Amino acid sequence: MTTMEAVVCRKLGDPTQPISDGGAEKAIVVEKNHPIPELGSPTSVRVRVKATSLNYANYLQILGKYQEKPPLPFIPGSDYSGTVDAVGPAVSKFKVGDSVCSFAALGSFAQFIVADQKELFGVPEGCDLVAAGALPVAFGTSHVALVHRANLSSGQVLLVLGAAGGVGLAAIQIGKVVGAIVCLICRGAEKVEYLKHLGIDHVVDSSSENVIQSVKDFLKSRKLKGVDVLYDPVEGKLTKEAMKVLSWGANILVIGFASGEAPVIPANIALVKNWTVHGLYWGSYKIHQPGVLEESLKELLSWVARGLISIRISHAYRLPEANLAFSAIKDRKVTGKVMLVLDDERSARSKL
Repeated sequence: MTTMEAVVCRKLGDPTQPISDGGAEKAIVVEKNHPIPELGSPTSVRVRVKATSLNYANYLQILGKYQEKPPLPFIPGSDYSGTVDAVGPAVSKFKVGDSVCSFAALGSFAQFIVADQKELFGVPEGCDLVAAGALPVAFGTSHVALVHRANLSSGQVLLVLGAAGGVGLAAIQIGKVVGAIVCLICRGAEKVEYLKHLGIDHVVDSSSENVIQSVKDFLKSRKLKGVDVLYDPVEGKLTKEAMKVLSWGANILVIGFASGEAPVIPANIALVKNWTVHGLYWGSYKIHQPGVLEESLKELLSWVARGLISIRISHAYRLPEANLAFSAIKDRKVTGKVMLVLDDERSARSKL
């Protein structure tokens, strides 16, 4: 076997359009005879991919709107899980058949991917392999942001905007693990109902409630001075409104711009209120502080194995249905993570 199935971006554009074999007129195509990557070094490991996660960054990258623009053509994809298929002669950490997960700059939307052994993490026994493929980026982003950057601690108030998405659900679970008081803002009765069952302290439906007033009323009822950490993967008008409930010395975590609008955080108010604004580009830690990512993912995997956090897979698709997966993200139909699952009985429209 020398070829594999892979999703390939041949030109920048909308990845939600129908895709087919070949056909460079589409932004993404499915190639059934793409070359299987070779082991590149003595410490390389080839992984047969079981599951790979879709993140909003993948969507922006294919549109050509992400901060990193790889040369065309490229195989999209970042976090993934699978089993070891082949190892280089100097590999000591893994053997063929081991369950692993990791993340990459590109390349996981395929049946096989190659990584150095130091970039892979063993998946603990009893941890669902598909769930492990959803862990690195969403939970890694939230963990580094909340634990390493904002130093969120027990008794502090965490406000999460856009809480029904992958990073939002990760943030609220991490907040509960560290003992924070967690407030959420999401849109739609179905999402609100699901989130309330997670034991969250306060959930606000932005489609039917006065968001800030609701948060203020909750803070008053609990005799709390304000929000200590604002976790914001959405940005836009709601960010500006949320600043009205921030306490003195609050931490603002800028995670992304799902709304398409980057707000202006007033420096004069940040000065008076002693706010700290953290820009969080998780992927850059792989270059500048890889040790932080390694420790973060090890802790997250241990939390999964101990049942402290769970990973909700909202939708699962096969590789040829990648456009449907991107449509679910674009249309905001997701409560949790969207996955591409390989060699699995789960069908395109499964809602897990």
